Amino acid sequence: MSNQSSTSLSTQTTSSLLTLNVSPAKVVRGAGILNSVADEIAKLGTRPLVIAGDRTLSIFQENLQPIFQAENLDTTASYYGADCCEASLESLRKAAKEHKADIIIGIGGGKALDTAKLVGHQIQLPVVTIPTSAATCAAWTALSNVYSESGAFLYDVGLSRCPDLLILDYDLIQTAPQRTLVAGIGDAIAKWYEASVSSGHLQDTLIIAAVQQARVLRDILFQKSAAALQSPGSEVWREVVDATVLLAGVIGGLGGAQCRTVAAHAVHNGLTHICGHGSIHGEKVAYGILVQLRLEEMLQSSQLADAARQQLLKFYAEIGLPKTLADLGLGNITLTELQKASEISLAPNSDIHRLPFPVSLEQLMAAMVSTTAPQQLKVKNG
Repeated sequence: MSNQSSTSLSTQTTSSLLTLNVSPAKVVRGAGILNSVADEIAKLGTRPLVIAGDRTLSIFQENLQPIFQAENLDTTASYYGADCCEASLESLRKAAKEHKADIIIGIGGGKALDTAKLVGHQIQLPVVTIPTSAATCAAWTALSNVYSESGAFLYDVGLSRCPDLLILDYDLIQTAPQRTLVAGIGDAIAKWYEASVSSGHLQDTLIIAAVQQARVLRDILFQKSAAALQSPGSEVWREVVDATVLLAGVIGGLGGAQCRTVAAHAVHNGLTHICGHGSIHGEKVAYGILVQLRLEEMLQSSQLADAARQQLLKFYAEIGLPKTLADLGLGNITLTELQKASEISLAPNSDIHRLPFPVSLEQLMAAMVSTTAPQQLKVKNG
């Protein structure tokens, strides 16, 4: 082969290079393992900046700080604020610089972990995630969602890699309210309904694997969620925690953005712009699945979508996931608010456009108020 041909081949190979951030570099899991993980953290850095929420900071100071000190880790801790927002990110980057941090540790729920991951990405430091609930797969993924200071979703950021270390302590997860695990089930089960509609027809080997893993994840949650919620800390409970925190992350890692989110998460994003709801991430996503299936029924006359929606309604009733806007605390939503949420869900860069059919504003609004049959919510004018 001539030099010219060799160069051309090299250029072609480089230009078609595809990268995937499939998983954290290391996952440590077990019951009561926080007492023995400081040495794992010390392998990555000795001057951690711990990013957490108010409640989690007290947990850190009482339980982890002495353990870190015994491992000669010079640690400082910072509150991330109400959300993963621009002001918090700027403040935390400054805190990391002042401390001369060489590692970022995120402890808490999805927003704390997203904040820690994004700070680590921005200042190019190793990241450790320690989830305190099973509400999302944020501890696993190479993705952070950024919100306004009032909690409205703005955009997401693809990160250069997954966390360097994920520490999953079942005893710590068990201290979280059960509602967080229920929400995590709603967030995780969405993987099947979104990945199958956006990517089920694709032939890429890893996307096929991601879609099939999403189906397995759905089946695990259908079969084991009710029993897990009845017996916190049991083996079946741990299996469901693994499903929501770890397996859900695998699917996004293998399939990439194409398998990660479609209409259910787009509806979630729109709803965050409405004041007054008391719901958390996975609850809005679970409701969004019903909206997506309703769109498939309305616009594709899909009997399979109708059957899937009825199956989910029964499952939601069994474990306590929301089925309507009223269940999300939005029973008094106005027509103006509903239109605003729908417009944001349909923004040009929205994941809802991964659906294999177009959706109009009127169609989405209709689907959002008819997730159950008969319709259970009346929209006010205004």
